[in-house]
Amino acid sequence: MAATAVRTRSVVIPVPRQAPDDVRLSQVAPTCRAVAYQRVLHQLVRRELRLLAELAGWAAADEVERTGALTRHADLIGRVLLHHHAVEREAVWPALLNAVPREMAIEVRSTVDDWTVRCARIDHMLRDVSTAARQWAVATTHPAREAFVAACSALADAVAAQTAAEESTLLPLVDAHLQAGDWTAIARTSHCRLSAREQLLVLGLALEDSPADDRARLLDGLSRSTRAAWRLHGERSYRATVVRLRGEPPAL
Repeated sequence: MAATAVRTRSVVIPVPRQAPDDVRLSQVAPTCRAVAYQRVLHQLVRRELRLLAELAGWAAADEVERTGALTRHADLIGRVLLHHHAVEREAVWPALLNAVPREMAIEVRSTVDDWTVRCARIDHMLRDVSTAARQWAVATTHPAREAFVAACSALADAVAAQTAAEESTLLPLVDAHLQAGDWTAIARTSHCRLSAREQLLVLGLALEDSPADDRARLLDGLSRSTRAAWRLHGERSYRATVVRLRGEPPAL
């Protein structure tokens, strides 16, 4: 059965459970949809980048199928993160700057400028991961695999630090000042170019770290056809993909 593209009635994405080492990344509970969306994307990317570094470190350097699975997943997470940064840069932060009181504008712009520098570095590191992935796929050697592991690990560290800073400085401002209508307009026009199968996979990644009530809210926000696709084959396909990647089923 062909996968059905994910379309939502709502832009609410549930907030993931916080692992003990993630508590320090956030001191303010999200109270708006924009912040909930930001947090769940951050958690998803942090988890998957760290896992990629760990899993690649255990992988045989010359096992073509395994190499392909890991590098394809790295490519997917990279595209999701690049799109996320583009939406923030082109839409979210300009809307925030328009929303904050005039006396706060200089300070907020300085914070956004710091975010821009950090994320430009991360976007460059994403290209390093992509290059290392291609080289490993071609060379299938131990040094090529180690280069990929090192690139993923460095990126995971950088993303953890950057998202911690964003969640402590910018997201409270989003929560306090960004209007719900502004976020709705951004969400309606900001679509990541993923295949139907990839959309369902990312849906599974978002669901994985969310408690039962938040999972129910996210699924309720999907169109009827997408919920049917998820229940009929999407969840099964997601679990199979995760088992191939991690060697164990997801916590879903």
